[in-house]
Amino acid sequence: MLNKVVIANRGEIALRILRACRELGIKTVAVHSTADADLMHVRLADEAVCIGPAPSTQSYLSGHAIISAAEVTNAEGIHPGYGFLAENADFAEQVEKSGFTFIGPSADVIRIMGDKVAAIEAMQKAGVPTVPGSNGPLTEDTSRSLKIASEIGYPVIIKAAAGGGGRGMRVVESDTDLISSIALTQAEAKAAFGDDTVYLEKFLGNPRHVEIQVLADGQGQAIHLGDRDCSLQRRHQKVIEEAPAPLIPDDIRAEVAKACTQACIEIGYSGAGTFEFLYEDGGFFFIEMNTRVQVEHPVSEMITGVDIVKEQLLIASGNKLSLTQDDIQFTGHAIECRINAEDPDSFMPSPGLIKHFHAPGGNGVRVDSHIYSGYSVPPHYDSLIAKVITYGPDRDTALIRMSNALDELVIDGIKSNTALHQRLVRDTEFRCGGVNIHYLEHKLAAEEK
Repeated sequence: MLNKVVIANRGEIALRILRACRELGIKTVAVHSTADADLMHVRLADEAVCIGPAPSTQSYLSGHAIISAAEVTNAEGIHPGYGFLAENADFAEQVEKSGFTFIGPSADVIRIMGDKVAAIEAMQKAGVPTVPGSNGPLTEDTSRSLKIASEIGYPVIIKAAAGGGGRGMRVVESDTDLISSIALTQAEAKAAFGDDTVYLEKFLGNPRHVEIQVLADGQGQAIHLGDRDCSLQRRHQKVIEEAPAPLIPDDIRAEVAKACTQACIEIGYSGAGTFEFLYEDGGFFFIEMNTRVQVEHPVSEMITGVDIVKEQLLIASGNKLSLTQDDIQFTGHAIECRINAEDPDSFMPSPGLIKHFHAPGGNGVRVDSHIYSGYSVPPHYDSLIAKVITYGPDRDTALIRMSNALDELVIDGIKSNTALHQRLVRDTEFRCGGVNIHYLEHKLAAEEK
C-alpha cells in the first residue's frame, strides 16, 4: 500500500481523495495555491505545501511544483483528481521518471486515448462501436474527403484530434462547404492545440450522452460499474447525471459494457476510466475515453456500493482487482446535480463569501462539497462548489429525494444555480427520462423568449 499521497487538485475532489486515503491509512499532502489556503482538505491533510500564486498556470498546472512537493514531503504517489494535469501524459511520465507513482493509467495509454484518432482506432480494434467516419486523419486529398463524406451521408462533423470540451469541431451540411470547413477546422486546431490533425464523422442529430465506468488493474483484469446518462448539458458542460441511463435495453447496454472491459485489457489500462458514447436509435457510438476519475463518479458508486477512488489507490499500490464482474450488483437509481457558484439565469460566476451553508440530509442523500460557512469562493477556478447526489430504489424515488434535497440546500452570500436544478428535476420531459444532449439548451432558449 502507498504510504503517503500528494493530492494534486483542489475543491470537492481533493476532499474526496483525502477521505479515501484516510480509510486506507494513507497519509496525505495537500498542495494548494495562495488563494486556497483555507480549503477544507488543506486543513485536514497531514501536511500542506503552497505551490504557487492563485493563477492555475503557476500552481495546479505546474508539474514541477507538484513533483517538488512530493519530494520534500517524501510522498510516494500523486493523485491528480480531474481537470488540471489529470490527463496530461507528459506530467504522468515525469511523475514516474521522478520515482513516484502516478495514480492513473500509464503515460502511453493517456496519449493514445487523448488523441481522438488513435483512440478510435484502438476502440475499433477492440470491438467497441464507433461513429461511422474517416477511420483516421483527413489528408490533403480532397477527392478522398468528399468520397468519405458522401458514403457516410450528410450532415457530417469535422473534429480536431487533439480537441475537447466542444472546441475544434464543425458541422457540415453539404459537399459545397466540406473542403473549406476542413481547412478552417485545421487552422483553428493548430492555433488552439498545436496540432492540425482532423478527422470526419457522421453527425448524429439528437443523441444522448451515455458513458460507462470501468476499473482495470493493468494485470489482465477489468470490470465495469454500469452506465450513466449525462445528456443534460449546457455548452458541452454536464449539469445533471444519473445512473443507470434510463430507457436503454439491457441486452444493448450489457454488450457495449463488455466491449469496454475487453478494450481495457487489450490496451493495458490501469485505474478508473470512462468510455463516453453518443446513443441514438438503439446504437452506441464511442466518442472518447476519460483516463481519470469523473466528476459524476458518485452515481456509479451509489448503485454498486464500490468506492471508485479507493479502488484507484489500491490499483496504484500494485494490487489486483479484488472484485470480479460477478461481484458487481446493480441496485436502485442515483442522480447528481452539479451546484455551481453562478447566477442561475445568466450563468455568470459568483465568487465571494459564503455567509451560511447548510447541506441537505435524509435517507438516500449524499453531498460532496468543500465549502463551509465563512469560506470565500475564489474567482480563479471552476465554479463547481458542491455535488448533491440522491439514491432510491427506483428513478422516481431518487427524483423526489433530489427535489427535497435541493429545497433544503442553503448557500447564502453568493449566487448558485440551485434554482435551475429545482426547475430541471421537476421538468416533465426530464422526469420521463431519455432527453437528448440538446434538450437543456433548447429549453433555456425557449424560456428567454
